[in-house]
Amino acid sequence: MLQQTGPRLHGKRSTNLIDWSGAPSAFSTNPAWVARDVPGATDPWAPDLSRFGGKYHLYHSASTFGSQSSCIGHATRDSMAGSWTDHGPVICSRRGDRYNAIDPNVIVDQAGTPWLVFGSLWDGIRAVQLDQSGARVGAEVHALASRGGGAIEAPFVVRRCGYYYLFVSFDRCCSGTDSTYNIRVGRSENVLGPYVDRNGAPMLNGGGGLVLRGNERWRGPGHNAVLFNGKSANNVFHAYDASANGAPKLRVSELAWDSAGWPISGGP
Repeated sequence: MLQQTGPRLHGKRSTNLIDWSGAPSAFSTNPAWVARDVPGATDPWAPDLSRFGGKYHLYHSASTFGSQSSCIGHATRDSMAGSWTDHGPVICSRRGDRYNAIDPNVIVDQAGTPWLVFGSLWDGIRAVQLDQSGARVGAEVHALASRGGGAIEAPFVVRRCGYYYLFVSFDRCCSGTDSTYNIRVGRSENVLGPYVDRNGAPMLNGGGGLVLRGNERWRGPGHNAVLFNGKSANNVFHAYDASANGAPKLRVSELAWDSAGWPISGGP
């Protein structure tokens, strides 16, 4: 099951990651707070689905393109099916903040504590603690990765073999065949870092080992997720199809791990 950027976060469903069918949108109309807190925002962006604290959680972005006026919203439901209950924004950003509150992802650490990881451009990727209901805990915002104002966004964190892996996307998204998005990664023994790449470069100082870049047909692969199924893993991302006038497509490839524990993605 996935929800995606588009009218009210429409959905898709698959049992094998190959054959997909339509699924209900998350919302029939935008949550009321979107118009109040993010004037000019239309359809929600970049949803993230997770399960913890006995509920399913949906986090999503409300923003306008290129703006720091952004919020991450939160909704829950009790099962995989059914309607979502809106709980309003979890965190917002405004012009002058050092982060942009879009592109949410939840990681539950080894101790069972959920963290909301997010961020786009400005000064990079951030994390805030959540409680078991999915609400924010305290006011602290933790820095995980930065390119000093360079393009970095779309974080996704997974835990494997004693490490937390922070996947991010570098460079230019959402420009069809002109997109230069590419997927990078670093890892840490602590969910809050410090994250370093395979060469030891800190992700807070622009580090990030290349996982996947585009080719002649599939441009700008990025905003990935990692799905584990037993001992196997898949890299799930979007890319722009140059053979179809740059149409965005969902892509799924195998994800292997080398002898040092670094991910190797199948081609775009």
